[in-house]
Amino acid sequence: MTYYTLIFAAFLAVALLLYYVIPKRFKWIVLLAASFVFYFLNSNFLVICLLVTTVSIYLCGLYMGKINEQFKKVKGTLSKEDRKVLKARNTKKKKLAVAAGVIINFGLLGYLKYFNFAAGSVAGLIKVFDSDFTFTPLNLALPLGISFYTLQAVSYVVDVYRGKIKADHHFGRIALFLFYFPQITEGPIGRYDQIAFQLYEGHSFNFKGFKYGAQLMLWGLFKKMLIADRAGIFVDNVFKHANDVSGVTVIAVMILYTVQIYADFSGCIDIISGVSEMFGITLPKNFRRPFFSKSVQEFWRRWHITLGTWLKDYVFYPISFSKFFAKLSANTKKISKHAARIIPIGFAMFFVWFGNGIWHGASWKYVCYGLYYYVIIMAGVICEPLIRKTLSVLHIKAESWGYKLFQMIRTAVLVCIGMLIFRADYLSTAWKMFASIFTGFSLNGTVFHDLITHYGIYISDFVIIAVGVLVMFAVGVIQEKGYGVRDVLARQNIILRWIILYAVIMMIILCGTYGIGYKAADIIYAQF
Repeated sequence: MTYYTLIFAAFLAVALLLYYVIPKRFKWIVLLAASFVFYFLNSNFLVICLLVTTVSIYLCGLYMGKINEQFKKVKGTLSKEDRKVLKARNTKKKKLAVAAGVIINFGLLGYLKYFNFAAGSVAGLIKVFDSDFTFTPLNLALPLGISFYTLQAVSYVVDVYRGKIKADHHFGRIALFLFYFPQITEGPIGRYDQIAFQLYEGHSFNFKGFKYGAQLMLWGLFKKMLIADRAGIFVDNVFKHANDVSGVTVIAVMILYTVQIYADFSGCIDIISGVSEMFGITLPKNFRRPFFSKSVQEFWRRWHITLGTWLKDYVFYPISFSKFFAKLSANTKKISKHAARIIPIGFAMFFVWFGNGIWHGASWKYVCYGLYYYVIIMAGVICEPLIRKTLSVLHIKAESWGYKLFQMIRTAVLVCIGMLIFRADYLSTAWKMFASIFTGFSLNGTVFHDLITHYGIYISDFVIIAVGVLVMFAVGVIQEKGYGVRDVLARQNIILRWIILYAVIMMIILCGTYGIGYKAADIIYAQF
């Protein structure tokens, strides 16, 4: 039951109707029931894995909350020294509790998603020394959204341990936080203090919120069905013949896959956020016009924002601000301030980007995908003084439009190369395709004829994709200037508003990729 099907539309209509007709204090039950049904219909009995995660973080949170409550009751009766001893003892107990929560949930994710990859890698190493050794992968099923809800679950127990939030005694609220059906498939990755109480409290019907949510869903469908799925036909056909494509084709597929994954992922997030707005719920932003970025580092602050902030808060900061690196940085500062800054950043960033890569999939290509960005970002950090010096010597103003445009184009090129690694079946395939840009590049008529006729889409499809991208760009420019597109639309007269809305609807109906003989494209990030 994907977001862009009639079945989902019917499911959503029933959920919305029930949500707004029952009393406010019971609305959370409708959301939870709808979420459970949605998950069960998509994953069947794998819902047990999500229940295990829910129960585990609930119990870990209760245990840590109980320790905190007991300490508050007795701390006033204790001497300063006894309070210190008890606090240290309680901290140790809470560390064991949070460790249990993290191990249970990452352990379940690791076993189901990464066991075959890890065991296969070890088996490959053993086979070097013992050619008769064989490994048979286990037939493991992966629950829907496990990579997303596991990060949410871990953030809850860690935040309770850190004292950022209080342990919740309401099991239903914990369950709804993890089960919430629009979000479960591909995020955005929420924090407990951001969304749990929004989901639980119940909202009265608000016409503006409902209208804005419907418009956002429409915009997401435009990106998904008009652009992403049409580009996906070309991309899939090219990668089926990845070992025998020209350099021009590789450039085209790198660009179109980058367009596809952005339109697909951000489009589905728009649908998810739109559905939530119709329920009166605001989810965290996951995209902020990434292709206006002037560096790869900025790109990742604008792309999949909730994953980036999760890795920053729960991986980067704990490592870079640890006592070991604080001491190392202080000692290194005596020699070089720049080196003192780079060392903890470089070490912590390695784990961030290794984690980013492996989170996306159980394959060495995903690890290399993450480390590709690590190398680029660290090169930028290390060379930052040199870059500033070069700009000064060449009298180039960093704030000039020309230089900013150069930075955006450079960043887009680096991202497209990264997407080639991400999409190719194997690293060797990605390398061979990339090399063909320089060894098999030709601009003769045959190449362009092949592009138009051999890969499943035609000139009209390229035109539709180009128009869709131009519309996305125009919307992005408006948003980059600080305007809300839906607010701007709402200020127009009713005739113009409906002309625009009808135009988008008709484009989806007439140009959307769907219909008899067409298999609806899977949501790209749902597989991660």
